[in-house]
Amino acid sequence: MPDGIANKPTDWRTAGIRRVRGAEKSSDTPETLGMNRQVAISGSRTGSSALWAGTNRIRPNSATGAHHHGHLESVIYIISGTAHMRWGDRLEFITEAKAGDFFLVPPYVPHQEINASATEELHCALVRSGTEEVVVNLPDLVPVAEPEWVDQSAATNCT
Repeated sequence: MPDGIANKPTDWRTAGIRRVRGAEKSSDTPETLGMNRQVAISGSRTGSSALWAGTNRIRPNSATGAHHHGHLESVIYIISGTAHMRWGDRLEFITEAKAGDFFLVPPYVPHQEINASATEELHCALVRSGTEEVVVNLPDLVPVAEPEWVDQSAATNCT
């Protein structure tokens, strides 16, 4: 347990848990075409020292623009809907996740989220390994016409 400064006890009332209500999320974060991204937790908003967290929503039958998040690792949790994720230098790979599933996006990986439904909104929770939003949009990336489906139905590299 941290002691604060030289044996001074930590004031957990002010240095402990911080709640952010859903209505307190902000759209004051870099945009990516086709995505409504909102920030809840960040260094500047909440004083987070290691994480950024928020949500995104993608309309039915829509796809985001290609982008990456620089040196940050990202976790995407599918709250509702079905997501197709394309990735690679030309978005040449694709896989699927449904409500309750996660995506792990390594640093610098070009990717694109796609709402697989023609009728339901895709709603996701996002967590990144840094305190501020890094979004590098890739408007000049030309994707392959037919990406290769990658079957990730069996857990891989898990211990």
